[in-house]
Amino acid sequence: MGQGSRLLIKAGEVPLSLLRTIVKHHVPIVLDQAAYKKIDAGKKLVDDVIASGKVVYSINTGFGALAKVKIPADQFERLQRNIVLSHASGVGKFLDDDIIRLILLLKINALSQGYSGVRREVVDFLIALYNNEIYPCIPEKGSVGASGDLAPLAHLALPLIGAGQVRVHGILSDSRTELRKFGLKPLNLAPKEGLALLNGTQVSTALALRGLFRAEDCFAAAIVAGSLSVDAAKGSTTPFDPDIQKVRRQLGQIDVAKVYSNLIKGSAIRDSHKDDKHDPKVQDPYSLRCMPQVMGACLDHIRFAADIFLREVNAVTDNPLVFTETGEIKSGGNFHAEPVAMAADTLALAISEIGNMSERRIAMLIDHKISGLPPFLVKDAGVNSGFMIAHVTAAALASENKLLSHPACVDSIPTSANQEDHVSMATYAARRLNEMGSNTATIVAIELLAAAQGVDFHKPLKTSKTLQGAMKLLRSQVSHYEEDHYFAPDIRIATRLVEAGTFLPFVGRKLLPSLSM
Repeated sequence: MGQGSRLLIKAGEVPLSLLRTIVKHHVPIVLDQAAYKKIDAGKKLVDDVIASGKVVYSINTGFGALAKVKIPADQFERLQRNIVLSHASGVGKFLDDDIIRLILLLKINALSQGYSGVRREVVDFLIALYNNEIYPCIPEKGSVGASGDLAPLAHLALPLIGAGQVRVHGILSDSRTELRKFGLKPLNLAPKEGLALLNGTQVSTALALRGLFRAEDCFAAAIVAGSLSVDAAKGSTTPFDPDIQKVRRQLGQIDVAKVYSNLIKGSAIRDSHKDDKHDPKVQDPYSLRCMPQVMGACLDHIRFAADIFLREVNAVTDNPLVFTETGEIKSGGNFHAEPVAMAADTLALAISEIGNMSERRIAMLIDHKISGLPPFLVKDAGVNSGFMIAHVTAAALASENKLLSHPACVDSIPTSANQEDHVSMATYAARRLNEMGSNTATIVAIELLAAAQGVDFHKPLKTSKTLQGAMKLLRSQVSHYEEDHYFAPDIRIATRLVEAGTFLPFVGRKLLPSLSM
């Protein structure tokens, strides 16, 4: 429930479904008032520790390898400001607005749980940036995913102290200029606030979430494309029989096979050869026959990654942490993004395999010896080349993904004078998912075009009513490939359909985690 037109955010209870929406477009928010009591209590404990004279990391000491350096009270504000300025050392192009929205929301969610010891003014400032769509400019490179996403989150924090650049409706501007327009005054950061803003896995997690949502979009479209390919090649539906899945015991496989069966059910094309004793194919190629096994495994790993990411979304990942129940401030390592890195590596494998299987089905469809369809899916082959080079494009992208899917989390490198001697590389692990998702979306788009082309060749026989619906969506924007023409625009249009999540309804809301969690 929201207040007015704003969505109510309960700290530590943000669902994946909301985050999927926020990636697509901006949704104004308001923080549940109950969170402010926890925020105030955490801040009071920090003040009490300072008054007691205790030495506590990041409150009255230096940072990282400088943790043994005690800081006098008259330097507290300077200490917090300096860490933001010095750590804002990122490089590369700026992250997109959809990622900045996610990062802001995730940081608000973490700080609002009361374990970070910041003032409510800090949280309210972040909410103001989010709601007014004032997006801090964050370079995409410079984080190793341990001690949090220090460099990128420092860039996120710059506007809070009146520094750095922001982007408003796509236009770059100086932070102070934009803050004045919206009536916001820069803050003097209090003890611990600078590090609380910089520590955390919010950048890695935001990037991983976008990768997850892209993976789901590709997965759903690939299920539809694979089903159409079965009909295009007059493949068998026996491999989707529930008895086969039951004895394998793999949950993703069981769920996926059921979707394939439901999608193809009622196909006149399938019925036309169901009991054809003259069919020379004894068994279909693996790219058709093993779709439940491969796509089921991909679904299992998508669900695994989603579960890890959802926990991280609602986690508190800065350091040290403030525990008001016991009056203690404890140092630990929640900033280490290994869970995100490993889950992102796993998701990369799934994205790559979705594309690999799709590419193999394209290759099968254009090979008339296997599919029984016209060579390269075009009439007058020879004069026309049809889908010949579209398949080469799919093959090129599939091979790129194989290289990009190399695990990132095993590539640790020590930093900060060996104080931070093991890192996760989660930021890169998550960031490369976007490129992989784009590659796979294009591969699947080419398969959709190829499979639809193959189904067209079976007229007047029709595929199932459900798959006719998918065909109608595709054909409303891309016509049947009658003869050779400028093909790239067709591929771009089909790719946009995949990336827009057009085919998610065909697999059902319960199948994919961000639609059900």
